[in-house]
Amino acid sequence: MNLRFLSRLCGLALVSVISAHGQVSASLRLAKTQHVVGEAVVAVVTITNNSGQDQVFQTTDRTPWLDFVIKNSNGEPAVPKGRAAFGAVKIPAGQTMARQVILNSLFQISDVGSFSVYAVVRTPGQTTEGYSTNRVLFNQTGGRPYWTQKVGVKGNASKVREYRVLNYAGGQSTQLYVQVMDVNNGTSIQTFSLGDVLMFRKPQMTIDRNQVLHVFFLSTPTLWTHARVDTNGKLLTREFHLRGPSGDPQLLTFATGEIGISNSIPFDPKAAAEAKSKARKASDRPSGF
Repeated sequence: MNLRFLSRLCGLALVSVISAHGQVSASLRLAKTQHVVGEAVVAVVTITNNSGQDQVFQTTDRTPWLDFVIKNSNGEPAVPKGRAAFGAVKIPAGQTMARQVILNSLFQISDVGSFSVYAVVRTPGQTTEGYSTNRVLFNQTGGRPYWTQKVGVKGNASKVREYRVLNYAGGQSTQLYVQVMDVNNGTSIQTFSLGDVLMFRKPQMTIDRNQVLHVFFLSTPTLWTHARVDTNGKLLTREFHLRGPSGDPQLLTFATGEIGISNSIPFDPKAAAEAKSKARKASDRPSGF
């Protein structure tokens, strides 16, 4: 093969690769980069169709159109939980689409440590190569156990859950987390933040007669939060309270097994914001009206 022909062939191959990659632009971001183990690691992939025509991204028998590569600090890849099932997506010419994915629903990433992740987007017709996004780093920590309690699942005596309240100091604030564990198999069902906490007032935790966890804690110097979480890890309610006339609010357990808050003034942030907005608009009116 003569050198001129070989050079031309290589040039055509390079143009072909650049053209394929130029058909889309894709980027990856994480909702946050510091996590407690078990907490949802939420990734958002943004794809722009620059091909000049509508594109339909869909999984083939061999490869998915969207994939992720996660590695720990030693360069070892995370193990997939199974084949990801991303439905077909049509992106019109010149349009942008964002897809949100919970990474730990797809991969085994339950260890403490540092990780990196990037996404691979395959345009129609591509089978293996695809287009790689930017790489994003994130960390996972175990949090500090503050309180734990095992409970049975109502209606199913063979199932046991463990409620864990974790204290996590990340960044400039301290947060309170709830983690619900399946004691039968040792896995986390849900882990999520209840919000910022001021630890100079000890958080209060208890279980009601329906096996629901109640967490009561100081969120700001003047505001307390009351959260209710069930054995499936679902946040049932989140209510707010101000200090009552005779001291700090308290979480109370009644003889019936019901839970209440004493010495508090219920506070609705949304209603307070609306009232403040109306008051501001009224003050903006010219005098005489």
